[in-house]
Amino acid sequence: MEEYMVHRVMQRVDVLLDQRLREAIALAIQEQTRSVLPRLREEIESVVRHAVYEAVADELASGNPTERGR
Repeated sequence: MEEYMVHRVMQRVDVLLDQRLREAIALAIQEQTRSVLPRLREEIESVVRHAVYEAVADELASGNPTERGR
């Protein structure tokens, strides 16, 4: 009977521990994401801006004759 009781308690502990760890991990990921998000947005904005500047400069430098008539 004692062995059965220990087994049942350990099962419950395992389930509770699993739930608590999942909650703790989810919270940690949310907090990390929140703290990294502004920096990621800055980086993405910088990359997009640079890509647009390069594309416009390349287009202007190419002197595409089909676009001049517009």
